[in-house]
Amino acid sequence: MLTQKQKELLLFIHEKMQAAGVPPSFDEMKDALDLKSKSGIHRLITALVERGFIRRLPHRARAIEVIKLPEGTDAPAKRPGFQPSVIEGSRKQPELMPPPSVAIDSRTVSVPVMGRIAAGTPISALQNHTHDIACPPDLLTNGEHFALEVRGDSMIEAGIHDGDLVIIRRCDTAENGDIVVALVEKEEATLKRLRKKGTTIALEAANPEFKTRIFGPDQVDIQGRLVGLIRRY
Repeated sequence: MLTQKQKELLLFIHEKMQAAGVPPSFDEMKDALDLKSKSGIHRLITALVERGFIRRLPHRARAIEVIKLPEGTDAPAKRPGFQPSVIEGSRKQPELMPPPSVAIDSRTVSVPVMGRIAAGTPISALQNHTHDIACPPDLLTNGEHFALEVRGDSMIEAGIHDGDLVIIRRCDTAENGDIVVALVEKEEATLKRLRKKGTTIALEAANPEFKTRIFGPDQVDIQGRLVGLIRRY
């Protein structure tokens, strides 16, 4: 699933390439999406590359190739030979808030799974309640919980692997050093370690191949804090 801004940018690039044969400049993209700076375009381009919708061609300026378009788009596009990791939407009506944890019996608690979370490049905000899982009550703390399936390996050195299910306690604040679900600029969600310094917020990966990203206080909303993990073998 793409965010609205990611979809708008992808379709804008595709239309420009169909009309002119070359991709638009970053300034054209910024103006078309009504963004204040080109840094937002860089982030959207990275997200589209990560999801397999576009790719950059090496050693060529402004060289972008559209590989595929979102489902339901009439215009044809070339499809790649692999499938990227993305948040997959649910066939159910999206729910903005998961239902509270409900006890199944004395040994397990039902926790809603709210789709997938990127441990890597941020992806769409959490909205889809796909199914429930039974969790041991020892994994849970007081309050409301939900689960997410991890995609990516940016938190691998914190023991969080691709395919793991992370158990999240819903909250809007966290302590320095907590692993959190962070919503970046109201659009993109990611699983990272929270670092605070003054008024700045850093989202830190647990993998040296991923850079720490720095944001202002109004750019990041905490959606929850990691309290447990389930791994299938």
